[in-house]
Amino acid sequence: MDRIEKREAVASLASVFAETSIVVVTRNAGLTVAEVSELRRRMKVAGASYKVAKNRLARLALEGTPFDGIAPLLEGPTALSWAKDPVAVAKTAVEFAKTNEKLVIVGGALGAQTLDAEGIKALAALPSIEALRAKLLGLLVAPATQLVSVLQAPSGQVVRVLAAYVDKDEAA
Repeated sequence: MDRIEKREAVASLASVFAETSIVVVTRNAGLTVAEVSELRRRMKVAGASYKVAKNRLARLALEGTPFDGIAPLLEGPTALSWAKDPVAVAKTAVEFAKTNEKLVIVGGALGAQTLDAEGIKALAALPSIEALRAKLLGLLVAPATQLVSVLQAPSGQVVRVLAAYVDKDEAA
């Protein structure tokens, strides 16, 4: 890599760090090309990105960003994952690490908050943004549904009483 390519790589990573909400650091020693491709595919499906970056260049890109606390984690063969949805990237990394022992979650950062591996795993246990939105929508709609059923109940009872009188008169 020449100087121009290095500057472009640092600028690219710095722009990523400016736009994202989470960065997950993983150690990827021994992963095959097929395994890395599968991990990248899973990350893409989750709306996340996965990149193996030179540690020195990544440290330079981290300077002045909220994620500069993860610089000490960049030792050895590491890779960075990021996304706007913090749960999606954490969940994808943790699920892949469960099935492949060669990928080790080192830690990460959620905004300015530095997380260790257990913090990333705890974040992965949370429901996704879509699930939380669906749950919130269900909570908002539930009172209206209950109100409609309560309002319909008396009219339904009146109809059943009138139907019973009609049936009684027809039988007589």
